[in-house]
Amino acid sequence: MLISQIRNDEGSISVVVRSGSEASILKGVASTYDLVREAIASGRSLTECIRAHDLGPAVDLEKLAEEKRLLLPILHPDAAHMHLTGTGLTHLGSAATRNAMHAKAKDGDQPVTDSMKMFQMGLEGGRPAQGKIGVQPEWFYKGNGNAAVAPGGDLVSPGFCEDGGEEPEVAGIYVIGEDGTPFRVGFALANEFSDHVMERQNYLFLAHSKLRPASFGPELLVGDLPESVEGTSRILRDGDVLWEKPFLSGEANMSHTLSNLEHHHFKYGLFRQPGDLHVHMFGTATLSFADGISCREGDEIEISAPGFGVALKNRLVFQPAETSAASVKVL
Repeated sequence: MLISQIRNDEGSISVVVRSGSEASILKGVASTYDLVREAIASGRSLTECIRAHDLGPAVDLEKLAEEKRLLLPILHPDAAHMHLTGTGLTHLGSAATRNAMHAKAKDGDQPVTDSMKMFQMGLEGGRPAQGKIGVQPEWFYKGNGNAAVAPGGDLVSPGFCEDGGEEPEVAGIYVIGEDGTPFRVGFALANEFSDHVMERQNYLFLAHSKLRPASFGPELLVGDLPESVEGTSRILRDGDVLWEKPFLSGEANMSHTLSNLEHHHFKYGLFRQPGDLHVHMFGTATLSFADGISCREGDEIEISAPGFGVALKNRLVFQPAETSAASVKVL
C-alpha cells in the first residue's frame, strides 16, 4: 500500500491511498500526519487505520505530478518539529565512491582513509544479531522541515555552494508517540541533495556539505522495505538524458541493518520528543558526481524504483554567488 498527499481542487490537502494501480482519496483525513497520530493513539496499525476510513474519488497521480500538485507524503504542522537526517557509508560499494572523493595522492605509505575505515567498521559490526547493538554509522543532519522540498519543487543550492548533486536513497519515515516511542510509518524514495565538491576538500566539511534541501516521496510505502530495492537515478538536461545509472538499497545491499541504523538515531533522547516527525535517509552508493558529472542550473533529477509509485522529480537551482559576509546585529 502507498499513501501520498495532493493539493486538491479546493486548494487544501487530500490524502491519497494506492493499492495496486488504483489511487483514491481517503475520506475524513486532513493529512498523513493526522492519520498516523490517529493510528498511534488507537493502538492500530496504519493499514488498519486506513481501512477504517472510506475511499473517495479516484485520482490520476501521474497527471497530478505533471500539474505539480503532489506534496510531500507527510509533513509536520510545525516545521521545527520535522527532522531531516541521514547515514552514509551504509551500502555495499559506497566506500569506493567516498574513498575516491577523499583519498590523497597515493604513495607507498598512504594510510587508509577515514571513509574506508568507517565502511570496514560497518562490514564487521553493522549487522548485529537481533536485539544486539552494532557499530554506529556515519550520521549527518540536513535541517528541519524548512529544508523539505515537495516533489516537483526546486532544490536550491545557496550562493556559497561549491556544487549541488543528487543522492538517490531510501528514507525511513517516523513519528514519535506520546511516551517517546518511535513509530515507523513507512519508506519513501529520497533525493539527499549535497555539495560534493565542498565535502571533497576536507572530510570535516561533511557537516557543511549536507546542510542543503532534500526531497522525498511522492508516495510512501506502508509496511516492510523489500530486501532489495533496485531503482534508477538519472539527470535530464534540456529534456535529454545526461546521465543514468541503477542504484541499489534494501538490507541485501547494505552493510548495516535497518534496526541498527534506527537504534543509533533514536538512542538520543533529543530524537524521541513526542509528536516529532523524522525523515531518516539510509545512504547510497550511486552518485553522478563520482562519474565526473557537474550539475547545472535547470537540470532535472529523476529517481524511481518499482513498488514506490510515481518517480521523484526535482529541478536544480543555484543562487548567485555571495559577495559579502552575513551580518549579525548586536542588541
